[in-house]
Amino acid sequence: MPSSNEYKRQIMDDLAQGNVESLDDNTVSSGNEYDNFDDFARRSSREERHSLFRRSFHPDRIPPQQMEPELQKAIAQIKPNERDDVAREFFNHLKKRGLNERELEQQLGLSTHHPNRMNADDVSKLASFTYHNHPDIFQEVLADQPALVKFLSNPLVGAALGAIAAKWFGRR
Repeated sequence: MPSSNEYKRQIMDDLAQGNVESLDDNTVSSGNEYDNFDDFARRSSREERHSLFRRSFHPDRIPPQQMEPELQKAIAQIKPNERDDVAREFFNHLKKRGLNERELEQQLGLSTHHPNRMNADDVSKLASFTYHNHPDIFQEVLADQPALVKFLSNPLVGAALGAIAAKWFGRR
């Protein structure tokens, strides 16, 4: 079996050549084609990202025990200012659900509840908690902060990214 990175690279190569398969029958083309993930993150609408992430990143599709290690690796790779933004977004959305930052700090064993002081492990715990308990918030944050997605590499996550990428790149 190929490594996660080889698998992800093969999916992206296939997609670049127009070899795509959809995981659902509701394939909707936005009419946009993107050159790569960064181009997609920069030019796509928040609604487009949210729609794609809602279908692909859910505990029913990718079990938390597979997603959590991926989140740890991905969060460790994003820039510190992006990590702060991700944490801030999680806290903002969770607060709207009545979850207090200080209570989450204690419940999750975070070193702080201040997003700009959180380390990668803290943000990983927060992301994992949100993915497992509030997948809709997790998807909202990914739509607002898509930098995190490009560092996910598990083959199951890669399959979800492949389905998403098929829509990003269109059929060439």
